[in-house]
Amino acid sequence: MTQHPATRATRMSVPTPVEGRPVGVPLYQNAIFAFDTAAELAAAFTGPDQAFLYSGYGNPTVRALEDGLADLEGGVAGLATGSGMSAINAVLFALLRAGDHVIVQEALYGGTHAALSGLAERWGITVSSIPGDDPAELTAALRPRTRLLVMETIANPTCVVPDLPGLVAAARAAGVATVVDNTFATPMLCRPLEFGADVVVHSATKYLGGHHDVIGGVAVFADADLHRRAWRQAVTLGAAMDPFAAWLVIRGMKTLSLRVAAACSTAAEMASRLAEHPAVAKVHYPGLAASPSHARATKLLDGGYGGTLALDLADPHAFLDRLRLILNAGSLGGPETVAMHPATTSHRSVDPAVLARAGVTAGTVRIALGLEHPDDLWADIAQALP
Repeated sequence: MTQHPATRATRMSVPTPVEGRPVGVPLYQNAIFAFDTAAELAAAFTGPDQAFLYSGYGNPTVRALEDGLADLEGGVAGLATGSGMSAINAVLFALLRAGDHVIVQEALYGGTHAALSGLAERWGITVSSIPGDDPAELTAALRPRTRLLVMETIANPTCVVPDLPGLVAAARAAGVATVVDNTFATPMLCRPLEFGADVVVHSATKYLGGHHDVIGGVAVFADADLHRRAWRQAVTLGAAMDPFAAWLVIRGMKTLSLRVAAACSTAAEMASRLAEHPAVAKVHYPGLAASPSHARATKLLDGGYGGTLALDLADPHAFLDRLRLILNAGSLGGPETVAMHPATTSHRSVDPAVLARAGVTAGTVRIALGLEHPDDLWADIAQALP
């Protein structure tokens, strides 16, 4: 049948490779996918393991990221979302009901604190915090409605490393699910599912993407049913990751091991130098022998102690204002080294008493090391210190 130009312009053919295959993951910048029958389309709506129909439900490029990170973390399935916080919220919504009790590690990202505070206001969720040093802390904090333990492999911003294996084992024995934010460690240094955690979450904005040019989050699940429940929540929240964002994160993950190794090496060097500087009251870095987390971190982390550190200063704002090479910027994990004042930025909404228990003071500065030469970074830090 001869068709009008207006019709033919909308129906250009989609080539299918018949020889060779793409080395890189193709970008499927599609919103919708078509089917031969109405029944096939209806079937595609039923779950995350069905055919692609709408990129708000799933997309081939996004699936490549989900499968790739699930493979790295040792999970059965991944769920990629538009931000790290949307991944955390999808998981919280899937796991919690009104009146439930949550136990959290004291040193925790401010956004996670805010999400749980919002659930407390709307759903009557109660939250208890523990230092994370000893499984006995968890046992003592248990209540009849305890449903969830939330931790970070390397805590933001103080870089505390909890007794992850011990706490996960204690939670599992009590029938409590465990969610671990593995953003700072990445699967290059630790894979919490191997220790029995139920869910691992990442802000893909950071080390996974690695170039300060993409926003995204990913959750990886040890259980297929929980993955399906969280997927439904993500669809309802409209939290799907954009295909181009997924493509950028996939590109970043190809160099993840190299970048993490470089950042760890530089962070260790900066931490050692800072620990000897008279203007620095304290350095928070698990790679230092004096760190309370050092023994746990040495057992848990494989290949380094992370690319982020924190330090306590008498006048943090003056230090930050004097930096010239290091950028005053939020987020982390890209090629550029960045610094910030957590108490007035990422953790500004957290109760001061909670911050104090976590070791975050008004003088705490977080520095996330990038890929610059260590000597240049130290020159900038040294001139900015009093």
